Amino acid sequence: MLGTIHSLSFIWKLVLSFGVARLLAVGLLSFLIFVRVLDPGPVELLRLKVFDFYQQLKPRLSIESPVVIVDIDEASLTEYGQWPWPRTLVADLVSKISASGSAAIGMDVIFAEHDRTSPAHVAERYVKLSPSARAELNGAPDHDELMADVIARSRVVLGESTLIDAEVTPDLSEVPPTSYASLGGDPSPFLLSFPSLLPNIPVLEKAAAGRGMLTIKPDIDGIIRRIPLVMLVSERVMPALALDLLRVASGKNGILIKLDQSGITSIVLSGIDIPTDRHARLWIYFSPHDSERYISAKDIMSGRIDQNYLAGKLALVGTSASGLFDNHATPLEAAMPGVEIHAQAIENILTGSFLHQPYFIAGSEILATIVVSLAIIILMPVLGPLMVLGLGAFVSSSAVAASWYMFDVERILVDVSFPFVTTFSVFLLLAFFNYYRDAQQKQQVRDAFSQYLSPALVEELADNPERLTLGGQSKELSVLFSDVRGFTTISESFSVDPQGLTRLMNRFLTPLSNAIIDEKGTIDKYMGDAVMAFWNAPLDDLEHAEHACAAGLEMLEQTRLLNIEMREQAERNNEIYRPLIVGVGINTGECVVGNMGSEIRFDYSALGDAVNLASRLEGQTKDYGVRAIIGSNTADQVSGRFAILDIDIIRVKGKEEPVKIFALLGDHDLAISDAFIQLIKSHHVMLEHYRTGNFSCALRNLQICRKVDELQLLADYYDMLQVRIEGFVENPPMGEWNGVFIALRK
Repeated sequence: MLGTIHSLSFIWKLVLSFGVARLLAVGLLSFLIFVRVLDPGPVELLRLKVFDFYQQLKPRLSIESPVVIVDIDEASLTEYGQWPWPRTLVADLVSKISASGSAAIGMDVIFAEHDRTSPAHVAERYVKLSPSARAELNGAPDHDELMADVIARSRVVLGESTLIDAEVTPDLSEVPPTSYASLGGDPSPFLLSFPSLLPNIPVLEKAAAGRGMLTIKPDIDGIIRRIPLVMLVSERVMPALALDLLRVASGKNGILIKLDQSGITSIVLSGIDIPTDRHARLWIYFSPHDSERYISAKDIMSGRIDQNYLAGKLALVGTSASGLFDNHATPLEAAMPGVEIHAQAIENILTGSFLHQPYFIAGSEILATIVVSLAIIILMPVLGPLMVLGLGAFVSSSAVAASWYMFDVERILVDVSFPFVTTFSVFLLLAFFNYYRDAQQKQQVRDAFSQYLSPALVEELADNPERLTLGGQSKELSVLFSDVRGFTTISESFSVDPQGLTRLMNRFLTPLSNAIIDEKGTIDKYMGDAVMAFWNAPLDDLEHAEHACAAGLEMLEQTRLLNIEMREQAERNNEIYRPLIVGVGINTGECVVGNMGSEIRFDYSALGDAVNLASRLEGQTKDYGVRAIIGSNTADQVSGRFAILDIDIIRVKGKEEPVKIFALLGDHDLAISDAFIQLIKSHHVMLEHYRTGNFSCALRNLQICRKVDELQLLADYYDMLQVRIEGFVENPPMGEWNGVFIALRK
């Protein structure tokens, strides 16, 4: 036993001699290395952004491209009609491209269904045709077969796509497989796999010289950086459109897939060894979007191009028309047509300008990270933080320079983000470990002040003490007011027990305050039973309107739960139950926010017309029979995320300009429910009649709204509106009715 104690004492002294900070740094390094091995989304995304930055600094130079994109653009659609075109028209386009001497034609479109304009299909759809007309149509050439004949006489590669739905099992017996050989084993386990295929119709598939996949799978942030050259679809190895187009143009029968134990290493075609990642994806070195790659399909159809323009070139038929939704984000462009991505991949292959990230690079990056981090851990206590920071800056600069050289000269992608983040994290841990006690003391101060101010404001003031001066800034805020209906009556019931009223208010205001704080709000003030709060100050909140509405709904829910408790308590004690009925008003607009008051006492508050309107909207909840009313600016910002309904256009007291007001009725689940969507439709029809002065129709439609309102969300509101409209029927409004109602009270 004594020997064990001595051993533990020796180990503890060894730990202390090495240093707790160093041990923590080693632990942090081990954890970060483990994270890198797992390679979660954020780590991968940071690495990809570095590679994007390199391409943006030095994009691939545009060259005279061996690929011409035959663009089904807006002008072509205007000239020949909306897509899809009749197959006879597409066949004519393919025939003219082939006649111009194109080496091969790739179709970045899919013909998955039969042409409905074929004579036989037309005869089938029109039942009133005469027998002779029907016979003539049935005997006319089929458009799909005409196009197949044109394809068979040309070197055409048809595009195909993957399907996510594994239950869709198309017949692939009519789709000829692409020949391939593998060197190093079976590539299937490493290929991107998809359960099903969307092919072209069989008559076209059999006529084509090749077929390639159009699938372009973006990275985790939705940006296209690499495309799979080969993939596994329905247990069949399928080439990409770019790869099979090159195969057909070169006259080869198949492709060679090279792999080792780590996965795919390259694809070989016509003597070109194309390096890929382990999943057979090609890193594309992009050049900026270039209109010179494109020629309008309209110009080819009309014969307005040089006869030799396409001679010897690969033609890709695709679309840049925005209405056909084939645009993707790349490191250089926010939206690049998918057909141009295929074209750039072909350019990369033919010019040897592709990017590459060998499998051993990741191991080298991790090893370099470990070596540099351990050097920092060892040297920090000896040299001090400033010297180590200087050495670290030199090493980091050298690493960045080496990474840039590998990209610029060797076209190899080397990540510097993870080594930099890891080593800098280790440095920060060691540099600031000695300030731990000071941080604890500051935290105690923050905790003390947080009892009086919102945590966000405490942090803001801790970072910027100069903010403790009078004045403010102009800023868009979302402002919330809440108030209790009939609070005077409730107060009178506690005339003999004022402490009971205090307990009730604390019990009531605590969950409401928590709802505001939980949604990142700042509580401005309590005014007896009323609460004022705002969002987007002191800290920026891009979704301030949404957070204000979420807080308002939660406040109403907490009030409902409190009323249930109070009713049960009153029943147990044989007391009178007086429910708390809360109204909420929310408005968004420009305000002045800052420290308001005198030189000796001031509060962080907000002022402005938008604040006053929020207060007026809260007051209108009494008249309109709804619990929460929001202004039009707020409604614009939260539309689609909450269940809101336009309920009136009013001129509130103190304002000349009328405002449109909306009832806030529920969250997103309610907003997308079938019942609420039906209510919106009926409600809008009723309001349209009301605002155009067609009060009789408004009354009829109001009754429809009552029936549609299954959850009785607007029962009190419809009662109020019915009384108002009936009054207008008997005594029409004076002057020209514009749908604006003048509020008689605040």
